[in-house]
Amino acid sequence: MTPVEVIPATSLAESLALLEESLRDGNPASRDFADRLRKSIQAGNMEVLAALEEDRIVGVLLLAYRLNVSAGARFASIEDLYVRPEARRRGVGRALLEAVNEGCAQRKISYVEVQVEDGEAESFYVTLGYEPEPSVKVLSRSLAIPET
Repeated sequence: MTPVEVIPATSLAESLALLEESLRDGNPASRDFADRLRKSIQAGNMEVLAALEEDRIVGVLLLAYRLNVSAGARFASIEDLYVRPEARRRGVGRALLEAVNEGCAQRKISYVEVQVEDGEAESFYVTLGYEPEPSVKVLSRSLAIPET
């Protein structure tokens, strides 16, 4: 098994393309979105981690840092995590989450959350120490945005 190296993504375009491949059926995000993401990363509000095997990106994790007034501190939210199908079950996702843990510890962030849609993803996170939040229910609403 090839060792996995996790680094801050040096190529946002390549990392974003991998996420678009998996989460947007290959449809690219708008240039405006990519610019906003780049600015959020530069401001330290987001981070993109890339998992490499033999200098090839096989996994990507997008992490957001947010403030929480009730806790009076920052917390981290895993926005997206994707591992190429051929690289799954080889420790890539685990390596990405370990890098999150190390980075959060350095930033004195003690709370990391993630939202999942299916049982397989939930099982993956639970195996790595994440716990369901029984008192939290996620609600959402889609708003119509007028075209300008």
